[in-house]
Amino acid sequence: MPADRLHLLVPFALPSAAVASTALAGLHYPALSKLIARARLGDQVIGEDFQRTLPHERWVARAFGAATPGSAARSNGAAADDEAPLAPWMLLADGGAPGDATWACIQPVHVRIAHDHLVLIDPASLGLTDADAAALYAVAKPLIEELGIRVEAPTPQRWYLSSDQFGTLAGASPLRASGRNIEIWLPHEAHSGQRSRTWMKVQNEVQMAWFEHPVNEAREARGLPAVNSIWFHAQGAIRPVQRAFARVRSDAAATRGLALASGAELGAVPATFNEQTAANGISSGATLIELDPFSAAYIQQDWGRWNAAFAQLERDWFAPALAAIENGELAELGVTLCGDTGSVTLNATRGDLRKFWRRREFASLFIE
Repeated sequence: MPADRLHLLVPFALPSAAVASTALAGLHYPALSKLIARARLGDQVIGEDFQRTLPHERWVARAFGAATPGSAARSNGAAADDEAPLAPWMLLADGGAPGDATWACIQPVHVRIAHDHLVLIDPASLGLTDADAAALYAVAKPLIEELGIRVEAPTPQRWYLSSDQFGTLAGASPLRASGRNIEIWLPHEAHSGQRSRTWMKVQNEVQMAWFEHPVNEAREARGLPAVNSIWFHAQGAIRPVQRAFARVRSDAAATRGLALASGAELGAVPATFNEQTAANGISSGATLIELDPFSAAYIQQDWGRWNAAFAQLERDWFAPALAAIENGELAELGVTLCGDTGSVTLNATRGDLRKFWRRREFASLFIE
C-alpha cells in the first residue's frame, strides 16, 4: 500500500519571467518538467508588487488556519492578502510561551545608506554570532522595557515584543524588504497607514544605544556591517489552528510553531527524498516538507548559486519523488513553488502522470 500524501513547499523556487532565462540557463529538470506538465494545477496566487509578506508565509498561514479571519488570499490574478500574523507561532517554536498576548517578531539588522535612500540588508548575510546578538540584546532590553513594552528573547537572533501600544501595526518580512528602499516597507498601522510613534521611539532608542557599541566597533574593524537597527514584522495573536499535516519537516520558525500548535509530528528537514523515505517508511497521513535552498541566492540575485541549488533539488527530491509515484510507493505528491510575490501549487497521482496529453510548460507558471 503506498504512503499517503507528501507536500513540498519550496520558497523562492519560482523565478520571475524577467530573470527566468538567466536563472535556468543550462539546467535540465526532466522530473519537475513532467510533474508540471501532467499535474493538476491547484492554487495559483499572483500576488502584488508591494505585499508585505512572502508567498510561502501566506501559504502556511492559510494551510494551518492561522491567517486573519475574513482575509484569505484570493487566487487566479486577484490580490492576495498581506496578513501572515506568524510571530506568536515563531515564539512558540523558539521555546517561548505566547499565551493570549499579541506578539511581533523583532530582528537585529543592518540598514545601509544608499545615494538618496536607505536599504535593508538580508539579516542572514550579517554573520551575526549568537554571542554578539546576546550582547546587543542586553543593552536593548532595559530601554524597551522602560517604554512599557514586554520583550522576550528565547533565541539571540529573534526577539519578540508585546504591547497594546502597537495597535494593528503591520511590518514587512525582512526578506520581502531586503535589498530595497525601506521607505515603503516600514511598519504602519494596518487600518490607517500611519506610522507608529511608539515603534519609532523603540527603534530610535535602540539605534542610539548601538551606535558605538563594542560589538559594532569590533565588527567594523573586521570589515563587517554594523548592526544598526531592528526590524518589526509578523505581529499577531495566537489562535487555534488545524492539523493540516500528520508530519512536518521544516527549519522555518513559523512553520515549526504551527506544527507544534497543531499537534503534528515535527522533525528536521531530511537531506534527500530517499532519506525521508528511509526514516519514515510507509506512513499514513500527509507530510509537509519545507525545502529552502534558494532564499539567500534569490534575494542577492546570485543566479549561479540559485541554478546549482535547483539542479540539486531536481536530483535529490523531484526525480526520486516522481519515481515513487510511478512505482506506487507514494500515493500523491504536492509541490508549492513560491516566488517573490506569488506561488503555484501542483498535485499529481500515478494516474495524472499517465495523462501524456497534458502539456503545461514551466514558463507558463512564471510571474511577470
